[in-house]
Amino acid sequence: MSLEIWSNCRAATMQPDAAVPYGLIEDAAIAVEGDRIAWVGAAAELPAAMRQRAGRHHDAGGALITPGLIDCHTHLVYGGDRAAEFELRLNGASYEDIARAGGGIASTVKATRAASEEELLAQSQPRLQALLAEGVTTVEIKSGYGLALEHERKCLRVARSLGALNPVEVRTTFLGAHALPPEFAGRADDYIAEVLRMLPALHGDGLVDAVDAFCERIAFSTAQTARVFEAAAALGLPVKLHAEQLSDSGGAALAARHGALSCDHLEWLGDEGAAAMARAGSVAVLLPGAFYFLRETRLPPVALLRQNKVPVAISTDCNPGSSPCTSLLLMLNMACTLFRLTPQEALAGVTSVAAQALGLPDRGVLAAGMRADFVAWDVQRPAQLAYAIGANPRRQTVFKGQPT
Repeated sequence: MSLEIWSNCRAATMQPDAAVPYGLIEDAAIAVEGDRIAWVGAAAELPAAMRQRAGRHHDAGGALITPGLIDCHTHLVYGGDRAAEFELRLNGASYEDIARAGGGIASTVKATRAASEEELLAQSQPRLQALLAEGVTTVEIKSGYGLALEHERKCLRVARSLGALNPVEVRTTFLGAHALPPEFAGRADDYIAEVLRMLPALHGDGLVDAVDAFCERIAFSTAQTARVFEAAAALGLPVKLHAEQLSDSGGAALAARHGALSCDHLEWLGDEGAAAMARAGSVAVLLPGAFYFLRETRLPPVALLRQNKVPVAISTDCNPGSSPCTSLLLMLNMACTLFRLTPQEALAGVTSVAAQALGLPDRGVLAAGMRADFVAWDVQRPAQLAYAIGANPRRQTVFKGQPT
């Protein structure tokens, strides 16, 4: 296995215990062996044996190198779009008007069910390519627009195919408890029973890495969500939760009791939920794209999260209805400008903390033994990644030790 050295760079290692912001090493070297980082540190301290053994030396040209970016909450696989509804809302139509006309999530379910696997793959590929162009090396993709076994299977198969066809790792999350499909209107408990039938079948197909649910007054109750989580636990699957987006429904506390990897959205999170998340080690995933697109006015309680030492991740929430966004760099800027995160918190939120939100301890920081996923940027300071609106200074991505 050959050893390769990357040097003439500045490395934002994002190691949380680093004594300097971002864990920044000014004149750094990174040694890569296979798909792992073998060594990282000041170039002057690179072991002579490694320097001599290296089969290839890469001159990074003074670039800033960060861990590969991680988009830890997306609904990237879906059919159609909701641009017409966007226009209707801006022309004065109410949510109820649109829903009565068959719009909202029902329209995405209809389009997703109608699309073939090949069509969904063709529609999803450009969305993923946009993320990869900004240095994303790991992405989570949820189901939840099929809402029936054959269609949830189809969406998860497409997600797996995207990972096989592109230099990125795709983590799949089963979100069958996303909304009520039209054939179960008014029968939420019956639909949850159907979700519990889908889950072992999809897990048996090797299509599920985690399980999610939407716990909210317009979606599923805490009791219904608990049934889904108990079924996930029986299969040894970790759980996540869409929680406290529209009200404080107790979802975060419930998720924490089930050891959730993350609770996501959280605009209405209260003291009890934050304390429960802290005890459980659950990550708060904030989604500034949805906050912006829906013109929300209630900010997620960042001060409360800091007070309770709940780690904060950031994600695009790429979806057709509330965050049609494929720019994780834009989310860095929005997290800072809208939610008042610091640039260091925001960058951690798409690297080290995002890895934690997916239960992936082998990435998100630059350190020996970690997976060799990193990005070279044409910037001088890490804060520049969150500063410029619409900029993409990515020079090169390295995925599993291989330049892409």
